Amino acid sequence: MKLFALFASLICAIQSFGADSKPGAAAEKKAGVKNVNVEEFDRLRQQKDTVVLDVRTADEYADGHLKDSVLIDLRSADFAERIGKLDKSKTYLVHCAAGGRSARACSKMDALGFKTVNLEGGLGAWKDAGKPVEK
Repeated sequence: MKLFALFASLICAIQSFGADSKPGAAAEKKAGVKNVNVEEFDRLRQQKDTVVLDVRTADEYADGHLKDSVLIDLRSADFAERIGKLDKSKTYLVHCAAGGRSARACSKMDALGFKTVNLEGGLGAWKDAGKPVEK
């Protein structure tokens, strides 16, 4: 009987762990990352006190980016330091290539007291919607 109870507990633990196997997803849900679609992201870009933050690599940025966006690579060693220098009174409209890195960046920034919005689908969704990109 004890073996059965132990086995059942182990199965429950495995199922709850596997329920959301995307890396960083648990932190993203806890932090309450606000995700918006392309149209809402574009509308928000027009508002005062917003900054478009691109968290891709410099090479990705050079291949095409949103006009007037600020590049801070999520994977860079100085990401936290550079984010720490940003103005917390602004709203940061964050994107990457597909939405994963930007969601992680939003979680980190939200924990530091920033207001962030994540572009669902990233720059790929932006391009698919026919929105402008510059090089």
